[in-house]
Amino acid sequence: MKSLPLQLLADFSAGTLRGGDPARAVTQVRTDSRAVGAGDVFVALKGPRFDAHDFVPTVAAAGAAAIVVSRWDSAWEGLPCAFIVTADTTVALQRMAARYRAWHAPLVIGLTGSNGKTSTKDLAAAVMSPLHQTTATLGNLNNELGVPITLLSLIDGDACAVVEMGMNHPGEIKTLVDIAKPDAAILTNVGVAHIENMGSQDAIAWEKGTLAANVRPGGVVVLNSGDRYTPVIARHCQADVFTAGIGEGDVAAHDLRTDNGGTHFVLNFHDHREAVYLPVLGEHMVANAALAACMAWRQGVHPSAIADALQRAKLSKGRLEPKEVRGVLFIDDSYNANPDSMIAGLRTLASSATEGRRIAVLGRMGELGHMAEMGHAQVGELAATLPLDAIYSVGGGEAEMITQAVARTGTSVESGHFESHEACAAHLRDCLNAGDVVLLKGSRSAAMEKVLTLFEAS
Repeated sequence: MKSLPLQLLADFSAGTLRGGDPARAVTQVRTDSRAVGAGDVFVALKGPRFDAHDFVPTVAAAGAAAIVVSRWDSAWEGLPCAFIVTADTTVALQRMAARYRAWHAPLVIGLTGSNGKTSTKDLAAAVMSPLHQTTATLGNLNNELGVPITLLSLIDGDACAVVEMGMNHPGEIKTLVDIAKPDAAILTNVGVAHIENMGSQDAIAWEKGTLAANVRPGGVVVLNSGDRYTPVIARHCQADVFTAGIGEGDVAAHDLRTDNGGTHFVLNFHDHREAVYLPVLGEHMVANAALAACMAWRQGVHPSAIADALQRAKLSKGRLEPKEVRGVLFIDDSYNANPDSMIAGLRTLASSATEGRRIAVLGRMGELGHMAEMGHAQVGELAATLPLDAIYSVGGGEAEMITQAVARTGTSVESGHFESHEACAAHLRDCLNAGDVVLLKGSRSAAMEKVLTLFEAS
């Protein structure tokens, strides 16, 4: 955060400053009591199962300049810090971020979608960097707490912020839009992630489209050229709308050619063609790169600079991350999963260049609600049609539905189910050979990266 007086931060939060020096400069807002250091401002959040007000004495002893609270305790009298007293600390954090965003005045690019948000965020930040000093959401801090933290992390010189916006209930995107006030937006796609809470894919499209619809006139919205909801979302936009994707769009990727380190392709920017190498596996990652490239191009970044930035881009951990162990190439895509992203991962595995075997190791997909059985069956049925040598599922719950669906197809592809990560890793130790390629994919709750950890430890 830029240096600003404590009183101004209190004003941003609509709270009352109690004690301390109103002119004291502060540069860091934290919500994790364990991370607080000298001069920081700590926001004591309260949730159904926790209350950070319990840590006020500890945070004060750690040197906090001020603590944002929603109640007062006489036991805090005499503590060596100021207090900002508010009615609700979560709301105070959001107000603080919204006012700080307006005061700092960066270019804010909001980003949402059912799949590929974090990867596209990483790529967008990379391609915007030639034009502006750019910051982006750290990891997946993309909710009603993460978005404010992202905005409050803007420092001197940051002229662009790529802000990832997630949701799993109706109305959440509008809350985030009201905080971030995006000047531009990217929508990766509309799938069925979180359909358990949203009810239908149409409802998901409406929620995701809220971001695009709220970008100001004169702003830029980039939509997926291959998504069936793009035309209706575009009709509700007041900003200038562009499309990007594979084979079609204002920015379109063509002539894809993969190796085990990434993908070579050509990006068409209307009448300009640029050869690109993306050091990430997966056709869907090329589509994400096209979306990011389109945004940067419309913001004034030259196509050659975009190509150079994409070649140097690095993605967050657990997104199609290649790792070789004893000659076996593991593709770690364990961060999260839904049917669309699972199928994309399987297609990436199937197209991997190798003389060895291609093996899928899959976990459950969460938050599918009434679509859980259909979604897992869809993945298993699709996997059985691909040039794979083995398809395994791991863990309890719905994961075994994938293997059951594979078996129902009558395919000759080897398949099986393991109740534990340990059992799967033991099997892989016995059957894998140098040159094999293994995809690890599942929802966060499936923790599929444990299979790789156990395999490495053997």
